[in-house]
Amino acid sequence: MKYLLTYDMMESIRVSNQWLGATARAMCSYPQLGLVANPAIKITAAWGEVMERSFERMVVKPDWNIQIMTGADGRDHSVEIQVVQKRPFGDLIRFNVAGREPTGRKVLLVAPMSGHYATLLRSTVLSLLPDCDVYITDWHNARDIPVSVGKFDVEDYTLYLVDFMKEIGPDTHVIAVCQPAPLALAATAYLAEEDPDAQPRTLTLIGGPIDPDAAATDVTDFGNRVTMGQLEQHMLQRVGFKYKGAGRMVYPGLQQLSSFIAMNAEKHAKAFTDQIMRVAKGEASEHDKHNRFYDEYLAVMDMTAEFYLSTVERIFKGLEIAENRFTVAGKQVDIGKITTVAVKTVEGGKDDISAPGQCVAALRLCTGLPESKKASYLEPDAGHYGIFAGKSWRNKIRPLVLDFIDANCDVPKTPVTSGVAAE
Repeated sequence: MKYLLTYDMMESIRVSNQWLGATARAMCSYPQLGLVANPAIKITAAWGEVMERSFERMVVKPDWNIQIMTGADGRDHSVEIQVVQKRPFGDLIRFNVAGREPTGRKVLLVAPMSGHYATLLRSTVLSLLPDCDVYITDWHNARDIPVSVGKFDVEDYTLYLVDFMKEIGPDTHVIAVCQPAPLALAATAYLAEEDPDAQPRTLTLIGGPIDPDAAATDVTDFGNRVTMGQLEQHMLQRVGFKYKGAGRMVYPGLQQLSSFIAMNAEKHAKAFTDQIMRVAKGEASEHDKHNRFYDEYLAVMDMTAEFYLSTVERIFKGLEIAENRFTVAGKQVDIGKITTVAVKTVEGGKDDISAPGQCVAALRLCTGLPESKKASYLEPDAGHYGIFAGKSWRNKIRPLVLDFIDANCDVPKTPVTSGVAAE
């Protein structure tokens, strides 16, 4: 029962802050108070509104909100989200565009399991949907998975990717974003030996820690500075009584969120202060830039303890991928066995999570791959988020990735457009 009450206490603090925000908004929004010429009343109401919304979003899984897509024929096509393969810890889903012929580009987006939902890649999906048949890994919140289902660590994650690639079939193009890049590389190598026909045609790794020691960041420094015992003692908690996964040991999403915010505390403080003033002046809106970003950023999910610990111990501390010593189910995975899959790495010059050098290390490990099937790109002015969801992704990186896909697959393809799916 250890840590159950701690998990519930964190949830109680979140609920209390949400309630404080709602109370402040309600109390300072009475029409009669409009007769009082005191700006503090409006500011307090605005503070309450922003506070209530922020703490409410922390436990709500965002919706994809992708209903239609404008096709090359100029018509709007409805988009249906289909569950292709349902698994306890995550599903393979497809964005099926009704009435559209196959594009010739089957893309599997591998979403990170690092505290946020797969919807963090919503803008990435939107940008690819007009030109690709898009699939994505939709990971589940560990707090909602009963203990009886069992464990889930980096080896299980890798085997999930193997099964998803097999499900989609040949001519698949995998794009792994951030945390799963090393495991997507391992899954591809696993298939190279076990089931070569199921290998993807291309593998694009974006901002991932293939070799965390190649370029130090605060994230890698933290992983090297603390011991596994310290992590287990101070970072993990058991899910509280409110959820289906009661008793499961997890790395809580709320704890991860506090770490994210602490890394750029001044930036986030200014963003919320500015938003409060915009709300007070009546300049904010339901779907303004601030709300669109923070509705997603604040929505966090718990990771299983074994996944969190094995990631730190094996990927960051042990460097099992970087030194080509990774094992899955007792079998060593040899990345040098990849001989036919074209591999491309993408890095951001201002990435403070996976610094330049960490991801491109994948090409060094692909000793069996000819140089003609290797590619890398560094976007000098892009940060971590920008290389897969920002302006740099839309204007520079996305076209390069699509060109890379087209150059390494002879399946007939539709012409590439410059548009994005409608929201």
